[in-house]
Amino acid sequence: MNLRHAVATFRGHREPHFRIVEHRKWWFLLSGGVMLLSIAGLGFRGLNLSIDFEGGSQLTYANNSGVSAEQVQTILAQAPWSLTGSEVQIVGGNQLSVRTASLTELSDVERTDLIDALARQAGVNPSDISRTDVGPTWGAEISRKALEGLIVVLVAISIYIALRFEWKMAVGAQVAMVHDVLITGGVYALTGREVTPATVIAILTILGYSLYDTVVIYDKIKENTESPVLLAKDTYGGVVNISLNQVFMRSVNTSLVVIFPIASLLLFGGSTLKDFAFAMLIGIISGAYSSIFVAAPILSVLKEREPKYAQLRSRATAREAAGRPLRAVPGERAVASSGGDGQPVASAVGARPAGGTARSVQGVPRPRPRPKKKRKRR
Repeated sequence: MNLRHAVATFRGHREPHFRIVEHRKWWFLLSGGVMLLSIAGLGFRGLNLSIDFEGGSQLTYANNSGVSAEQVQTILAQAPWSLTGSEVQIVGGNQLSVRTASLTELSDVERTDLIDALARQAGVNPSDISRTDVGPTWGAEISRKALEGLIVVLVAISIYIALRFEWKMAVGAQVAMVHDVLITGGVYALTGREVTPATVIAILTILGYSLYDTVVIYDKIKENTESPVLLAKDTYGGVVNISLNQVFMRSVNTSLVVIFPIASLLLFGGSTLKDFAFAMLIGIISGAYSSIFVAAPILSVLKEREPKYAQLRSRATAREAAGRPLRAVPGERAVASSGGDGQPVASAVGARPAGGTARSVQGVPRPRPRPKKKRKRR
């Protein structure tokens, strides 16, 4: 494909001819490898949950004296506080973020002494230290509600697709959405990025976007597979592949339009916006991929097990083994397809040859012109 054809394909003026369904095993292997890597990250590293989920206290203050994280942890581990296992991070080069067990378990005097000691060490006033306390009961409730919301969304989407299309399409959409959520969670586990409530909101938004893209593709597949002309010329998987090529650039361009503002939020937004944008960026990329390379091929595999479409597959295999091309459908209109030089090439029954004479095409006879009657002279 040259540059002119690539630009025409990107702008939607030319339809691509990717063999997506034919190479579905490669896409399944790629998705399976990434999902296994995500599962390993979730199992060995785990998610870095914020205090909104686990409960505890978080202290945020400026690091004017340039102390290290180890020096802060040394003060926290001293008596009478004994806050071992605390997590200390230096954010932005001059900001300290301390996450530890809830300070509400300390007495008022011990809590005041700890904040004074941390303030002296960092060279700030005690009033400049921002403190957030979340109880363990509240954190457990937030985690439970987030999980319940995720399950409800998955069930509702499955019911909708089963009613709108069929249950086999619902299975493909479910696999694609689990694929997106698992990969997003795995990226968070492998990178160690903190999971906040904004991350949960982003994941639910990702599911909605992935569903939108999948429904657009399924609608085109449903339209094409209900055409007896297309099914007479190809298998169910072949018609699915045609449908994917017809909507491929629309899905890609839609994803790019969404990715650009998300990338700007990730680069220039605040901390809360960056948490939301990071999850959205990973999910949008994964959702655009799964709708085309996971949901549609899974549907093709499930449908071609039906007797009707399995018979079409057997006939196509027999024709290929005999070296015969797919049969043409009588009465089909001429369809122009782009040749190597960009000029349309007649490729269907009823198309005229280059010479302009009415000859038979693919065995279909053309009617002969009637001879003119001679007039009798009076």
